[in-house]
Amino acid sequence: MQRAAASRERKPLAQVSCPRKVILFIMALAGVRVIELAGLAPAPFCGMILSDFGAKVIRVDRTKVATAVDTQARGKRSVAINLKSTEGVALLRKLCVQSDVVLEPYRKGVMEKLGLGPKELLKENPRLIYARLTGYGQSGSYATAAGHDINYLAISGLLSRLGRRGEKPFAPLNLLADFAGGGLTCSLGIVLALLERTKSGKGQIIDTSMVEGAAYVGSFVWKSRRIGLWDNPRGQNLLDSGAPFYDTYQTSDGKYMAVGAIEPQFYRQLIKGLELDAGELPDQMSVNDWPELQQIFTERFASKTQADWSKIFDRIDACVTPVLSFDQVSSHQHNQERASFIKDSSGEESPRPAPVLSRTPAEPCLASDPVIGEHTVEVLKEFGFTSADIDQMLAAGVVECSAVKAKL
Repeated sequence: MQRAAASRERKPLAQVSCPRKVILFIMALAGVRVIELAGLAPAPFCGMILSDFGAKVIRVDRTKVATAVDTQARGKRSVAINLKSTEGVALLRKLCVQSDVVLEPYRKGVMEKLGLGPKELLKENPRLIYARLTGYGQSGSYATAAGHDINYLAISGLLSRLGRRGEKPFAPLNLLADFAGGGLTCSLGIVLALLERTKSGKGQIIDTSMVEGAAYVGSFVWKSRRIGLWDNPRGQNLLDSGAPFYDTYQTSDGKYMAVGAIEPQFYRQLIKGLELDAGELPDQMSVNDWPELQQIFTERFASKTQADWSKIFDRIDACVTPVLSFDQVSSHQHNQERASFIKDSSGEESPRPAPVLSRTPAEPCLASDPVIGEHTVEVLKEFGFTSADIDQMLAAGVVECSAVKAKL
């Protein structure tokens, strides 16, 4: 088991190596211990961010679960605990109060029923940062209601602004509420609380509502209404596909180009690249003529392949770029030069952690993701439990760590 964990363990000093390079720096969150209660999408993403930047993230899984559903498990370790037993709850309590951060994705009241709410844990560890990540937050009439990204986006107001002209509102995958308003916002809250703790010596509770997080991400939409940027119905404004110079266009090979030529100097370059005569076109900002312009651009882009248009617009500054598929993205010259995408030990490709820090950049673990209970024994020993204690808990079914799961 020690051998299996070695590739995933990141120590805060320079002796550590990983599949990509030797780590010669201290990562920004080195030394921070996080207990992440297993969940779906938003909380795992939050945990992965913390792990990528150096935190030791321990995912607490339930026992008797065959397969982990956490696809954002990079760099984490897994402990499997039976939370239906009083012994399991007591064990989790010990792990939480000996950690810096608890990341909890359950509905309001679940942790309190277990006696593991923030008030109880903060009494034992006043420095603890207790992050709660839910759809509707810890208060309000929807606090205990079920929901998903599309529901949170709807309540935030943003969904009403998303979609093309004449069409129903459109949810862009589950990115805005789950990941931007949820996981990313929660990780920001945790980092802020860790920073504040260096001054006060005290922890605090973080209430991350995906509704509020999504709305906050959409602050530009809210605050730019007063300048008339969103006066027209959905899909008929400058930045929501209403403007022909801020849209996507299909090429002759069935691929797409993205156009964002808002400013006059970029718009002139767009017209030049398309080999159109500006004198024969309607004025750029004549809203009534936008449908005509859109048709002209549609026909023009359809006359060449994506590669053809990319060669043309790579030579001029027109804010026109190819819409890259997942298969194309890592081979694009710019992304290659910045090493923007990485591959793990199984060859699976994913984005490199962002942003890039000059002295303490993230060093994502490229080993395989942990299976449920893989590190139970190892982690419990780190928390001070003896081999006899652990054997007793294994025998009683309080925890799980089978030979298969531990990759012995």
